Amino acid sequence: MPIIRMKDIRTMSSEDRKKKIIELRTELVRLKTMVKAGGSLDNPSRIRELRKTIARILTVENEEIQVEKKKK
Repeated sequence: MPIIRMKDIRTMSSEDRKKKIIELRTELVRLKTMVKAGGSLDNPSRIRELRKTIARILTVENEEIQVEKKKK
């Protein structure tokens, strides 16, 4: 199950998306650090979910940039 659905990502403002990316990236770094230190995670698939959610947000951001460029 995705952390954030595409519908929700598209309704967010650009500023909210940037904040969410920062938040997700910090969580991803924290989880990766735990794995590198030899710790075990409660939910190892969480890393994959975070990476995919970050990619989804970046995709929507890039789509909007492309639309703006075509309008000019």
